[in-house]
Amino acid sequence: MSVRKVQIGQLWKKDGTPDTYLVTRVYNEALSTVAVLRKSGAEQEQLTRVKVERRPDGVMLPGFSPAQDDESF
Repeated sequence: MSVRKVQIGQLWKKDGTPDTYLVTRVYNEALSTVAVLRKSGAEQEQLTRVKVERRPDGVMLPGFSPAQDDESF
């Protein structure tokens, strides 16, 4: 499932786990876009950087799924 745009404040679930991650930063690096994720409720854990994957129907974070059902971002 894709969303139109990855934005700060979105929640994503890590595939295969019950863990939810918060998008804390989105930036461009060379020819790609990178999202920085923080595990929800674990402020002291290390941040996770994920390259945003572009698809014809929107964008996706590999290994993650949107946590919200309605993705009207």
